Amino acid sequence: MVDSHIQSFFGQNTGIIVKTLSRSKNFVFFQCIKKKPNGVWEKPSANEGKTIKFSLEEVVMILQVLNGKLINWTNYHSYQDKKTHISFSWEDNNADVLWINIGDYSKMLNFAQVEILRLLLTHILNEKIIYATSSKKKDKSVFQDEFDHNLIIENFSNIYKEAIEEQPSMKKTPIMTQIEGLIKAESNKAILVQFNSDREVWIPKSTIHSQYIPRKNNTQNFLIENWILKKYNLIS
Repeated sequence: MVDSHIQSFFGQNTGIIVKTLSRSKNFVFFQCIKKKPNGVWEKPSANEGKTIKFSLEEVVMILQVLNGKLINWTNYHSYQDKKTHISFSWEDNNADVLWINIGDYSKMLNFAQVEILRLLLTHILNEKIIYATSSKKKDKSVFQDEFDHNLIIENFSNIYKEAIEEQPSMKKTPIMTQIEGLIKAESNKAILVQFNSDREVWIPKSTIHSQYIPRKNNTQNFLIENWILKKYNLIS
């Protein structure tokens, strides 16, 4: 049994690398990089790319999507007054294509890649439940399974520097209203929704508190904070 895991999912222009340094650490890293206009991939060692540190609770929510129990899951990470929007969303009800959006990075996974990610995160979570929550002193031999521990730390040192992410503080639950509409377009931070009045309004993702299918021209219900609906006179 190894103490660390790494799996990459690369496309033509964007790549996501899932990493965990030790089964005794209660978090998982998702590292995002993309190809620059000159054709060269971003380098984390040069402070390029984006790395997010997911807690075990967040891994559970990601697995809810991967296991088909949720259509999508969204969250925000805050660091130095900068918020990073995160979403794991099925493209449609067939659950064959998954979209991962982390800030400005967007990666599509096909069915086989989704299954690999699901099995990997399930395995990692099960390991960490055993080793990261144990109160017993960890045996030094844990770090000598198949890799030299110092080498692992060297390879992952850049990730630690880039992944000091904190969860946003708890806020009072806002007042919300369910309203029907269909998605016309999407950006990293908002979706353009056409409502029954045929009005099209950009709605910040942070104000939407329901699951939705990120598929255009698909009528569905959205649970949206009242202040944004009142701002555009969508409710009285």
